[in-house]
Amino acid sequence: MGIHTVAVHSTTDSDAMHVRLADETVCIGPPPVRASYLNVPAIIAAAEITNTDAIHPGYGFLSENANFASIVKEHGFVFIGPEAEHIRAMGEKIGAKLRMAALGLPVVPGSDGAVRDPAEAARIAHEIGYPVLLKAALGGGGRGMKVAHTPDGLEEAFTTAQAEARASFGDDLLYLEKYLARPRHIEVQILADSHGNVVHLGERDCSLQRRHQKVLEEAPSPALNAAQRTELGSLVARAISGLGYLGAGTIEFLYEDGQFYFIEMNTRLQ
Repeated sequence: MGIHTVAVHSTTDSDAMHVRLADETVCIGPPPVRASYLNVPAIIAAAEITNTDAIHPGYGFLSENANFASIVKEHGFVFIGPEAEHIRAMGEKIGAKLRMAALGLPVVPGSDGAVRDPAEAARIAHEIGYPVLLKAALGGGGRGMKVAHTPDGLEEAFTTAQAEARASFGDDLLYLEKYLARPRHIEVQILADSHGNVVHLGERDCSLQRRHQKVLEEAPSPALNAAQRTELGSLVARAISGLGYLGAGTIEFLYEDGQFYFIEMNTRLQ
């Protein structure tokens, strides 16, 4: 496309494919990622000395870091990705769920916000019915998630999920949802530009999992027919347009008994 590219790399990745294919390269530090790929000052310095116009965060490391997106813009570069406010908002699962519900996406029945103690969890669980799932507000990768099948197991599930969330994410905030026993896990990839256009790139089925970690992804989903596929894509596109989102992202749903439920959004290419 005639776009001059600059690749940053650690000392151990000097012969990596992305480095060999780039027009220009800058070494930003030693192998430990905190000293290289997570070293924001080094990345900004590399952009400055190469007269870079825009920075793409990739799909790991700093790709969903709102502070990095803000720093990039503050230094006069274009951040090729979502606005920092959207990265921050969608990274907090309670707020993301409430925002997407307001934009018309169906959500799993559960608490309207954080659940502070087992007594509050018990009250909500009684209203929506067991089994219920306790989830870390800042969680991911299946950590900080515990199921309570009956009232007798709720307190233990709460304290265990809270301890796991604190250890894994440095924050023990939890929320509660109805536990869906055998849902399909459906994801929809989207792209949005700065002119208000939003397209979806179809869905993929990520239901084959082990310990809440995806093992295999299949596209398109064998569980959906053409009408459901069209309905889901249109629903997602309208919500993302209403959000004013920019760039690539992935919307994740649970699908059970003909009903879709929004669970989270990843603000990056996935």
